[in-house]
Amino acid sequence: MSVLFYKRPDYVPKLPGPMSLTQSEIIAEKTHLSRTPIPAKLSFENIVQNKAQTPCTLQDFLEYLVYVSHDAENLQFWLWLQDYTKRFYADSPAERSLSPPWSTAGTFQRTKDVPHQPPKSADKSRFGASGYNFDQQELSATPRFDKPSFIAGTANTQWSGAHSAEDADGQAELKRQACRLLTLPDIDPWDQDPKLTSPAANQPHRYEIDRIISHYLSSDSPRELNLSPQTRAAVLDALQHTTHPSGFSPACDIVESTLRARSYPNFIRWSLRNVNEPRARFIRRISVAHVVLAVLMAFFLTLSDESRGWRLWCVPLLLIGLPVAIAAHKGICFFTHSSKSRNLRPWEQFSDAAAFVKSIDNDDDDDAYSMADRGGNKSALLDPFGPSNSYDHELWVEAYRKWWQKVFSTRNVRVQDETLRSIQKGIVIQSWLWGALIGVPFMVLVLALPKAGVLGKHDYYW
Repeated sequence: MSVLFYKRPDYVPKLPGPMSLTQSEIIAEKTHLSRTPIPAKLSFENIVQNKAQTPCTLQDFLEYLVYVSHDAENLQFWLWLQDYTKRFYADSPAERSLSPPWSTAGTFQRTKDVPHQPPKSADKSRFGASGYNFDQQELSATPRFDKPSFIAGTANTQWSGAHSAEDADGQAELKRQACRLLTLPDIDPWDQDPKLTSPAANQPHRYEIDRIISHYLSSDSPRELNLSPQTRAAVLDALQHTTHPSGFSPACDIVESTLRARSYPNFIRWSLRNVNEPRARFIRRISVAHVVLAVLMAFFLTLSDESRGWRLWCVPLLLIGLPVAIAAHKGICFFTHSSKSRNLRPWEQFSDAAAFVKSIDNDDDDDAYSMADRGGNKSALLDPFGPSNSYDHELWVEAYRKWWQKVFSTRNVRVQDETLRSIQKGIVIQSWLWGALIGVPFMVLVLALPKAGVLGKHDYYW
């Protein structure tokens, strides 16, 4: 009976406006209350560590966030922060001592500088199996933010790799962005007072932190995080004093809870589909039409003076149409599932002009489509300092417009993840069972009714 009542992970909608810790807690609480168990092999950790197979790899997760969810900057920032934390604690103790930990109260921590540890199992109850702790409260007021100190620290930031004029120009532009971020006049503090000094200039990874500020935290940045003004100010206040990973804690709490509580279950729900939405909608409409036709035939044949044998023609229409409609509602096509494959996503099919021509002009039915032909912007998505996540310029956007092309001009690729395929199999079995539970009693009732003889042959034959 577990297969009969299996539910996909519930869809978790976005909350309007900038995200705060309170809003992320609301999302996490709703997800925890309505959470459908997800197999351990498809856990969040396995996906971000790229241990799952297609279509549940890290690259697939990123593409979903770019093209469907439109918030890939959360995962890109989170992945960078995980890597940065490892590199920071790999530095010598002398270097780390220049960037002491930062507390949410806006002061340096006096505790021992140790890497952040995940909460113990006893603290996981608020989020279930994810192990994320939401006990931290939202800041009640905007923390202090020392603009001159921040600009001074940015102005004196030096990068050991700046050996060219282009690198020097990049640093100058970064300083100007810092001025604009703080709503101060567009001046270069370095030019105004070359003697400005700040302890922050000698901290490890200062140039990288400044790049992260201009790439994720400043207004109108290429990958601006959707943070509340209080959270953004708290992070900027911390980063003007330290490059310790704890300075990102207010933003990291929101980003990670959003990824775990909303983006991850929505991605699993979306990955269970083996056909794209236009084709699923087309299959659903065709199957519903078959069900309606079967019901109308049963109705008119019952009112006629024909024998009950004629009503048997309604059985295949009903018992096939119902399961297909139920499966298509969940994005599953029986024929595609039988070949253990899925439709290529639009950005996978039309990643370049050659792939577009190939998909349109090739008339064979071979489903062996090489994933190497995808091309696209894989490296740019994984690059923490890559361009914005806009895809309006990509060729598939223009190519993927006509409805018949969305429904019929699709290529298939094999589903390699066995866990995902087993869930899809369960959905198929569930669809057939529900179709039988609804269709069989209806047809038994129709066949048991005597002919009414209300309609003659001339009334319904044409």
